[in-house]
Amino acid sequence: MTTNPSGKLPSRRTLLRNGAIGFAAAFQGLNAHAEYLGNGQARIPNYGPLRSIKDLRTGLKLLRLPVDFQYVSFGWRDDPLTDSDGVTPSSHDGMGVVDTDADGIVTLIRNHELRNSGSSFGTPEILYDPHGRGGATRLRFDTHCGEWLSSEVVLAGTAANCAGGVTPWGSWFTCEEEISGPPQGYDHTHGWVFEVPAQGMATPVPLRDMGRFKHEAVCVDVQTGYVFETEDDRYTSGFYRFRPGRRGSALALARGGLLEMLKVKGVPNADLMLINTGDTFEVEWVPIDDPQLGLQSGVGPYGSIDGQTTSASGPFFQGYQEGGAQFRRLEGCWFDDFDRLIYFTDTEGGFPRQGAVWCYDPSLETLRAVYVSPGPGTLDNPDNITVSPRGGLLLCEDGGQSRERMHALTPQGQLSLFAQNDVVLNGEVNGISGNFRGAEWCGATFDPSGRWLFVNIYSPGITFAITGPWSRGPL
Repeated sequence: MTTNPSGKLPSRRTLLRNGAIGFAAAFQGLNAHAEYLGNGQARIPNYGPLRSIKDLRTGLKLLRLPVDFQYVSFGWRDDPLTDSDGVTPSSHDGMGVVDTDADGIVTLIRNHELRNSGSSFGTPEILYDPHGRGGATRLRFDTHCGEWLSSEVVLAGTAANCAGGVTPWGSWFTCEEEISGPPQGYDHTHGWVFEVPAQGMATPVPLRDMGRFKHEAVCVDVQTGYVFETEDDRYTSGFYRFRPGRRGSALALARGGLLEMLKVKGVPNADLMLINTGDTFEVEWVPIDDPQLGLQSGVGPYGSIDGQTTSASGPFFQGYQEGGAQFRRLEGCWFDDFDRLIYFTDTEGGFPRQGAVWCYDPSLETLRAVYVSPGPGTLDNPDNITVSPRGGLLLCEDGGQSRERMHALTPQGQLSLFAQNDVVLNGEVNGISGNFRGAEWCGATFDPSGRWLFVNIYSPGITFAITGPWSRGPL
């Protein structure tokens, strides 16, 4: 088996150059077959009506997908791990493909968002805090055969590992969405980013200069090596940029760097919570002098017309003093290496507070609201986001729908339904019972070829590999 020696995954630009995917032809096809609304807005062709489809592993109808799509589940909560006598942790959250090899074997890292102090899983060498219940597991999947191969724990003793992001050098940043420490029953402080390699075990060392706050997701600009970070803290969420002192290798970021917070040019403390589709801003960055500063209480009020808070993370507190912009609750973040754009979501952004999708252009230093949900029936609190190798955006809902959904979104702001959660169990797998249709989708990520989508259902904790005729629609 020959492994990609650099650990780097082929970019969409590389795939296009090699003819691996006919994006241009597909894009022309979309334009040619687009329907148009009365107001002239294009309605993109979607994948068609959804239907309940059986899981190739269990035979259960767990997902509603378009015709001709299929999927196989793996790594259920309490499934045996393949490297030890342990079982798979619960609360499956962010996930990314960190390696691929010549035989079509992909390696993924998956987060487990287990909160509150307690007993950790994993072995001592990968343990950050003996009372941290969160961590990450590594999965391997054969894209040629459509088979899951293995699972193992690679980081443990962390707290509330929410989302994260892949790196160009073949690793995964896993993010703690919790500011906590000894007063909450831990041995160490939490609210950090950790790096997990594609192979071998993680070194449980927090990347402290990337800031201590309620981290959600990160992405890396492959051209500059800058890391962009989202904060999920109601009313006091910042969008951050980390400029590492060194770049391009595992744990290089542990050597430090400069943390900055986004600011709207000419508008100190811009309120970006209540915005509309198409709103565009010129932006700049302000420095965070002490990225490790802890939670600041009684320093507000911060907020908007619909709510206030009097506390903020240390980085937000400092950035806001320098004029930094505030969002409501930032979530997923993904780098599109073809267009060199960074997409991220505010799960409660916009006037209906049902979610917004932002696009930051680092070349122009502009920020644009690509899509703002008009209501929960259309898009209900988008959380995780990914970009397919063909250029479409995929949004994972985390709202209050009876059946949570995934939606496709074009960079032009055209939305279409792709999938629904249909998980209802009566003890068929690991004795799990309950109606889990309202559980969030998370961790969506494509393999480099674009044939397979990997995604989690947070509760009860299931990972899926989905494949089908992607060229029919925008993903």
